[in-house]
Amino acid sequence: MARWRDRVAASDPGLLRLAAGLRTVAAISLTLAVLALLGADVQHLVAGAIAAMVATFAIREKQRSRQAVTLALGLPTALASVSVAALLGTRQVAGDVFFVVLIFCAVYGRRFGDRGTTLGLIGFQVYFLALFVGVTTDDLAGFCGVIAVAFACGAAARFVLVPQTPAAILERLRQAFRARLAQLLDAQLELLDAGPEDVDKALEHAREGTARLHETAMMIQGRLEEGTSDEAVARLVQRRIADAEITAERLGLLLLTARGAERADTLTMHLPGAPLPESGRLPVRDEALDTLRRDLTALQLLVRQPLADGAGTARVRNRLLGYRDEENLPVASPDVQDVFRGLGEAARAVLGLRIALDGPQDESQDSPETARSREELDAEDAAIAAEEETRETGLRRPTTRAAVQVAVGSSLAMVGGELLSAHRWYWAVLTCWIVFLNTASTGEILVKGSRRLLGTVLGVVAGILLAGIVGHHTWTAFAVVLLCVFAMFYTAPLSYTLMSFFVTAALGVLYTLLHTYSLSVLVLRIEETALGAACGVAAAALVLPVHTDRRTNELLTTVLDRLTDVTSAAVDQLSGEPPAELLDLARDLDQALADLRAATQPLTHPVTPLRTRRDTAQYVVALLETCAYHARSLAATAELLPTHPSIAADPRLRGAGRRILHNIGAIAARVAGEPGTAEVLTGPSIASLLKPGGIGTPRYGRVTDRVLRHLQRLDEAVLGLARPLGVPVTRPLGVPVARPT
Repeated sequence: MARWRDRVAASDPGLLRLAAGLRTVAAISLTLAVLALLGADVQHLVAGAIAAMVATFAIREKQRSRQAVTLALGLPTALASVSVAALLGTRQVAGDVFFVVLIFCAVYGRRFGDRGTTLGLIGFQVYFLALFVGVTTDDLAGFCGVIAVAFACGAAARFVLVPQTPAAILERLRQAFRARLAQLLDAQLELLDAGPEDVDKALEHAREGTARLHETAMMIQGRLEEGTSDEAVARLVQRRIADAEITAERLGLLLLTARGAERADTLTMHLPGAPLPESGRLPVRDEALDTLRRDLTALQLLVRQPLADGAGTARVRNRLLGYRDEENLPVASPDVQDVFRGLGEAARAVLGLRIALDGPQDESQDSPETARSREELDAEDAAIAAEEETRETGLRRPTTRAAVQVAVGSSLAMVGGELLSAHRWYWAVLTCWIVFLNTASTGEILVKGSRRLLGTVLGVVAGILLAGIVGHHTWTAFAVVLLCVFAMFYTAPLSYTLMSFFVTAALGVLYTLLHTYSLSVLVLRIEETALGAACGVAAAALVLPVHTDRRTNELLTTVLDRLTDVTSAAVDQLSGEPPAELLDLARDLDQALADLRAATQPLTHPVTPLRTRRDTAQYVVALLETCAYHARSLAATAELLPTHPSIAADPRLRGAGRRILHNIGAIAARVAGEPGTAEVLTGPSIASLLKPGGIGTPRYGRVTDRVLRHLQRLDEAVLGLARPLGVPVTRPLGVPVARPT
């Protein structure tokens, strides 16, 4: 049962998709029940169902109080929209002009945040609803009443039937993080035991697990402010989540190195198809590796069963934390011993995560190593509580250009749609509107339009079958619609094609209820969808265009700037400078990288004919993910500096990071198209600083060794970015070339 719960939590972090589907279905069902008791006809039932869906999915705020205010403002917006649609229903030119103006205002409203986006969405969708069911001035009062009932039922579903508080969502996201962390450890155990024929599959599972864990960490980051009342608690959870994520990814890299004949490149964990280290040692059977398998399983159980206190759990925890001390390491090769060290650090991160999420623990059976780990965590907690928080607001996306593009595209779709059908032209306008949502470049709009068209074609086939099955059985048809609506919301974050499929299938059933179903109507839906997508792409390409290359270059520059911020702040702090908000800077880097990854989808789409360009985009993104991992690791280590007894500031690290920062800046300048001759410099390997110095020069400790290795890997990854981005690489005279270690 516990494993089943973990799978559910991991597949839907925070149960956000499940809650969205259930909430929408509950709102529609309650609306239909109330309207049926009031004796509404089928036309009003359909209008009520659509209005309830709009009143539910349009709300975007995370705080319940803000949701209530937005929902209250949404009702008059909806009533005004349906009233204007009814008044202009017989005035075609005036109605079309108003619809275009409404579309422009709805998109422009995004600049005012979530509330502006929601009110614009409600205004547009309710106007579309009026066109779909044919609202006239004679029956306007009845439809206004239906919309009022739908909004009231939507409020009841949101706040009573399927309530979601920010704290509850955050708690479920924490559970999802634990579940995905356990799944990643399971994948790493599979990687440890995989034979030559299975190692590629096992590595792919480890890559997927690492990416899914990072995704959940980012979701938690986005909910911390609303989900916790205490700012210090929020920062503590943020720190512990980051520690667990970094140590888990590092453990996977150490396992890759241990099972090969050479040190694993971090890029291997981020780039599909990246070459594995040369096989040489694993899997084999000896005492050390048997112990490693046992302890990986034990760590996984500690993650899966965080509340299982007892003597057995304490012994396992003490044994794993003991690997942080050199004298407790088993006799094995240096690479395998590194894995045990990684296990110890991962166990410490799990302990810190457990304390942060579950509160104080039983310390009666702690070993000296465990007691030391707790003391370190307590010192870090105290340091976190004493920090002062400073936050900056993010930049908003430009909305005027998108509003103009949507208005032009919708005008084209309106004209073309009316040539196809004088009564159902609005489907083309709806598609044009939708393909612009959450997109920012011509390539993204093209990809989204093609996915919507594919989903619509498949949905038409399903709609034909469903319409033949339900016939004119009203409540059976509504039950099928509810199933489609739930599936639509549950699959929306996973696949836009699937969402479009369920939307179109549900529309086929609704047409049956309205007695307007025919094969020609569904075929017309495909034609209008294709027309709307084409008009959207044309408007994006011809009116104030933002080409995919320009968009990705802007986001790439942002990623490089954020990488500079994190690296510079971490190196400064490790060199003895005052503390900075390193984890916040690291999460800003992660968010910028997520935006870039989404923007490159048109370039990396499987059907793109530009194979070389696709491979280059994938390689660059993978290198940036590698850079982000090492920058996060540096930031996490620097955060430990004030409290960790084995880490001390070293001014020499500033010199080690100087070349990296120069190279990142040079690449950013080249990508941004700044005038000048930006060049990337290479030179002595940063890892050469690991060698003992002269007499009186202290030897770096193991933790500082790790810092230098992260700097070395970051240096190599930044140098790797120069070639695909066309930045020249130069080497100062008399300086040997840096070689990977």
